[in-house]
Amino acid sequence: VQLQASGGGLVQAGGSLSLSCVASGSTFSSLNMGWFRQAPGKEREFIAAVTWVTGTTNYADSVKGRFTISRDNAKNTVYLQMNSLKAEDTALYYCAGDRSLRELRAGSYDYRGQGTLVTVSS
Repeated sequence: VQLQASGGGLVQAGGSLSLSCVASGSTFSSLNMGWFRQAPGKEREFIAAVTWVTGTTNYADSVKGRFTISRDNAKNTVYLQMNSLKAEDTALYYCAGDRSLRELRAGSYDYRGQGTLVTVSS
């Protein structure tokens, strides 16, 4: 499975951005999918995940209530809607997938896309 993220850009604080991650391959619908981010000089951070079976979502506390993850299995795509953006949300965002939700959240995923840069100006 190859993952291609897009949708990053420059936005003012308080604004919104929507990221997309398109997967190639037929196994997308059986993967738990998630978004991570990494800011310069900081460690990778888990942002959100959506399960493949029930579509259950979970979020990091830092984005809960502001970000929404969703998926469309027919389009092999996972989305991240980001609202009320803050300067501290500035980072390289990338999507990842794994059959194990635990492994995915721990950062031990089987598949990872290249990142898309999100810059939030204050």
